[in-house]
Amino acid sequence: MAASTAFSGSLTFNISSAQHKTSRLTHLSSAILPPNARIYPCKPLVSSSTPSQSHRIVAPLRSAAAAADSNTTFHGVCYVVGDNIDTDQIIPAEYLTLVPSKPEEYQKLGSYALCGLPSTYETRFIDPGEFKSKYSIVIGGDNFGCGSSREHAPVALGAAGVSAVVAESYARIFFRNSVSTGEIYPLESEVRICEECKTGDVVTVELGENKLINHTTGKEYKLKPIGDAGPVVEAGGIFAYARKTGMIPSRQA
Repeated sequence: MAASTAFSGSLTFNISSAQHKTSRLTHLSSAILPPNARIYPCKPLVSSSTPSQSHRIVAPLRSAAAAADSNTTFHGVCYVVGDNIDTDQIIPAEYLTLVPSKPEEYQKLGSYALCGLPSTYETRFIDPGEFKSKYSIVIGGDNFGCGSSREHAPVALGAAGVSAVVAESYARIFFRNSVSTGEIYPLESEVRICEECKTGDVVTVELGENKLINHTTGKEYKLKPIGDAGPVVEAGGIFAYARKTGMIPSRQA
C-alpha cells in the first residue's frame, strides 16, 4: 500500500460527505512522508492481529496548544540506540492493552518505553519507578521503528517525554504514525550521528536550521528537512491539523 494514499488503522478520514475536499486530503496524506524519504517495507497497516477498536488510537493525544512551531528548539540529554530498533523493543506487545486515550494509561504506557531493548543497553531509558525519561531526544541508526504497525510505539515515546527522534532512516509506518499522532518529530540525519554521540550527551535540535548540536563534543550535524510533515506534528497530529486548516469541522465547544 502506497504511503501517499492511506493512513494507518483508525487514523483514516471519513470523507463520504465531503468529496469536494478530496484533493486537499490527498495533499495531507502525501505530507506524511517526505518526498525523498529513505523507507523500508514493513507489515500491512491492518493485520489479523489488529487490536479491538477500544484499544485503537482514535485521536491525537498531544494537544495542538502544546505543539511546537517551526522555529522550535529542543534541548536536552540524548539516548543513543543502534540500527533496526523495532516496535517490540520500543513498546513490547504485552503492553498494547493499555488505552492511550485514558490519561492514567497513557502515562503508564510511557513508563514502558524502550523497555524491550536487549541487555546490551546497560543504561535504562527510564529509571525504575519513574513514568518519564530524563532523555528527551532519542538518536538512532538505520531502519528505526521497523516491525509491526502498532501506533503505540511513537505514542509511548511521546508519553515518556521524548520530543524528537533523530535517526539515519525509518520504517515507513513508524514515520507515518509519528506524524499522524503528533507525538514526536521523526527527524532524519545526513550522517550516522548514532556513532558519534553517546547516551548522556547534551544536545540541541534546531528545527528551523535543520541541525543537531552536540554540546558535549562541540560538533554540529545537518538534518534533513522534515518538509510538509512538520506542520502536522506541530498542530498535534492529523486530526488537529485537519481541523486547523478547515479540512474537517472543528469540534463543538
